[in-house]
Amino acid sequence: MINLNNLKVSALNLVPIREGQEDREALNDMISLAQQLEDFGYERYWIAEHHNAPNLVSSATALLIQHTLEHTQSIKVGSGGIMLPNHAPLIVAEQFGTMATLFPNRVDLGLGRAPGTDMMTASALRRDQHNGVYQFPEEVDQLQTYFGPANQQAYVRAYPAVNKNVPLYILGSSTDSAHVAARRGLPYVFAGHFAPQQMKEAIEIYKELFEPSDVLSEPYVIIGLNVIIGDTDEEAEYLATSMAQVMVSITRGKMQPVQPPTNELDQILTPRELEMAKQRIKSSLIGSESTVKQKLKDFIDYYGDIDEIMGVSYIYDQQKQYDSYQKFKHIIDAM
Repeated sequence: MINLNNLKVSALNLVPIREGQEDREALNDMISLAQQLEDFGYERYWIAEHHNAPNLVSSATALLIQHTLEHTQSIKVGSGGIMLPNHAPLIVAEQFGTMATLFPNRVDLGLGRAPGTDMMTASALRRDQHNGVYQFPEEVDQLQTYFGPANQQAYVRAYPAVNKNVPLYILGSSTDSAHVAARRGLPYVFAGHFAPQQMKEAIEIYKELFEPSDVLSEPYVIIGLNVIIGDTDEEAEYLATSMAQVMVSITRGKMQPVQPPTNELDQILTPRELEMAKQRIKSSLIGSESTVKQKLKDFIDYYGDIDEIMGVSYIYDQQKQYDSYQKFKHIIDAM
């Protein structure tokens, strides 16, 4: 029998705009969700970084993290992630060191090696998007130094980050970042919610190559998964039609707000898009509590032991989203 007693639960928010909303309403929803998850006992709440996306309000990620910290009491809040090609490590360290000073032991720094946007927008962000990807391992090292003890630093220091030891997490959607996380003995977060294709291989590489560090004595794996739980399988699949529309709008290049669920998905999507949506649902934790419980067991059977599930939830109805996250916590607690 699978033992999931130590499995932690967290959530990632891309801060999407729901159909009919203004930007401010989406930001208010971001805070309301954080407060609900804190009440439910979630481990952490991360906010993504995306640019030039009209359906998302998560471009100024550090500002949103601070805003969330100010409106919660205990839940850890962090980045899923800060995309290093877009930012000088010194600035990142100063920002997160300042937040860690204001909110001790509550700030996480998840780091990604992609720009999180298209190449034209990446150029407008004023960093070299080509070299940035290749410099990722060295920039991770710089950040570790900035957050470390003063006697291990050079002349340029990221005050007040010195000695704050803000925890770093390496994000990935392919096998590349698994090597970086393993060699540095850092936690590894795989984006299974949108890129499950290389997930199994990436997890295996990370565990096999992991080198113990001052941060971790053994591997720590977090997996991002789409999680939509309803009272019945049918309700969950109905709610998931909002997620399907979001995913397809991205492939169409339209990036529309989160749409209400529909019983006519086959009328909205092409046959090819409908098949893509069905495949995404298969690789997600979607269904009733009993169905998702079995899917989670099957997931662990196939992918091996993991330490944390980071749920991603595109649900149009805010109360249904809360209920889904609460049901997911119930599933983990009951195992």
